[in-house]
Order: sequence, then C-alpha cells, then structure tokens
Amino acid sequence: MSDSKQTILITGGAGFIGSHLAELFLDEGHRVVVMDNLLTGSRSNIARFANRDYLFIDHDVTNYIVVDEPVDHILHFASPASPVDYLKYPIQTMKVGAMGTHKALGLAHATGARFMIASTSEVYGDPQVNPQPETYWGHVNPIGPRGVYDEAKRFAEAMTMAYHRTHGVDTRIARIFNTYGPRMRIDDGRAVPNFMLQALTGKPLTVYGDGSQTRSFCYVDDTVRGLVGLLRSDEHEPVNVGNPNEITIKEIAERVIEVTGSDSEVIYEDLPVDDPKVRRPDTERAQATFDWSPQIDLAEGLRRTLPWFQQQVAALSAEA
Repeated sequence: MSDSKQTILITGGAGFIGSHLAELFLDEGHRVVVMDNLLTGSRSNIARFANRDYLFIDHDVTNYIVVDEPVDHILHFASPASPVDYLKYPIQTMKVGAMGTHKALGLAHATGARFMIASTSEVYGDPQVNPQPETYWGHVNPIGPRGVYDEAKRFAEAMTMAYHRTHGVDTRIARIFNTYGPRMRIDDGRAVPNFMLQALTGKPLTVYGDGSQTRSFCYVDDTVRGLVGLLRSDEHEPVNVGNPNEITIKEIAERVIEVTGSDSEVIYEDLPVDDPKVRRPDTERAQATFDWSPQIDLAEGLRRTLPWFQQQVAALSAEA
C-alpha cells in the first residue's frame, strides 16, 4: 500500500471496528466509502465523518455491489459480531458470511483491489489447544446455535483463499479476537458492554458459568493498528489479531467494578451452549510479519472506554 491517496471501501463500516478503521484512513488522508445496511451498525458512528472525504452507501452486501468509482482496497467487515446479534439474525449472519463475502471478493477481482476479510477467533470454536495458533483447525459445532457465526466465517476464509488461488486476488485474512472500546453498543451483549452497563446502573454483574472461562481483551486502537499492519503486509495466510494476555470472565467483571467504582456484586447464571472455555491468540505470526503487538493494557483500556459507556448510560436515563 503506497503513501499516495487511496480509496478504501469498508463494508460494515458503520460498526464498531469498521468505523474506527474508517476514521484512521480518513486521518491519513485517504478516501473512505462506507457500505452498511445498519442492521447492527449505527449512523452515529459515522456521523463524525461529515464534511470529510467520505461516502456512505446504504446497501446490503449480500446483493450485487456497485461502487461508481475506482477502489484500491476492500475491507469486508459486514456481519453481526456478538452472540446477541447473530443469534437474533442467524440467517442474515450466514448470508453475509457467504454471499456477502462472494460479492465483495467479486468486486475485488473486477477492480484489482486488495481485499481483507474480518474473520474471527470463533473459527477456533471451543478450542482444545491454548493459545490458538493460526495453524490450529478448530473445534466447532457446525449445527449448534453459535455455528451460524463460526461456520459463516470459516466459509468466508475458504472463499477468500479460493479467490486468491484461483483468480490471484490480493487477499488478507484477519482473525480478530475479543476487542473492546468506545463505540461498542451498550446492548452489544458481550462481556465488557454487559458489565459496564450493569456496574454503571448499580445492577449485579452477570457471569455465565463459574467465571473460570477465559478471554483475551484487546483495546480497539491496538486491534485497528494490527489490522492496518496486516493490510499493508504481504501475508496471505490467516493472522491472529488480539491480545495474548488471558483473563477469566470473573476477573474482567471485577476489573469493571473497580474502574467504575461500583458497589455491584457478581452473580452467576448457566453457561450458554458451546461457549468457549478458553480463548487466547498466539500472536507470533503478527509479530514476525509486521512487527505488531498490543500496547494498551486492560486497566488503561478500561479507563479509556469508561467515558463512552457513561455517556451511553446517561443517554438511556434521559430517554427513560
């Protein structure tokens, strides 16, 4: 990727990570085209781009994609990404992973654009290897409730590699691990938004299972920096983008209580079906290929995230 001005299409660019990517590219002086049908994305995430070199196209990428200008890079980030969303929209999740990826790759093939797919740590399922290297093929229940997301992303990776091998499309595959930070929806359903909402409203923090299951939380600025590093590298094989520091769900709940100053307690409910017991990226490939590793620790990331959720809770209170 040269330093000259580029046009970058981001499908799902009104979403959490997509909007942060859009902002980074705009700050670098590039042109950004955001394509989103706002199923789970938000206009508020992209309203900040008004009067910049930016275009929004309201479009469902499972339908044929048309962009009336040359495109240099296509970042396919369109998809429900939280369990709350993909369990609510299972068919849409499968369609955007399959048909949406096909349409986006077709555009990359037609235009000669570099293509990046936002894959996920969920391709590893409930892993039997920890940490998870990119060479691990995963342990996924294809017909379980989470399978709609897991298999959509696994299919998307296979389609991406098929276009790379068959048509020579210049592709990148980013396996994104748990990411948190400003612009997450407060009803996102994942651990950090759930715990922030509960702590800031004085409700008990709900931990599923006994809280011993682990996750690895990466602050959004680090994730975005890793994604851009991958995009600008020459790596075609999948690359993990996430924080290798593992923490239990119970511990993250306690950290949120601490950073919010809440006196909420922790309560426990049954573990959802196929919920992974461990989740930790092996990031050696990212470090070796484009010298990337996370820089923002959890304590600092939660401090940076807190004002966003305080604003969201205040807005909810004002609406009530």
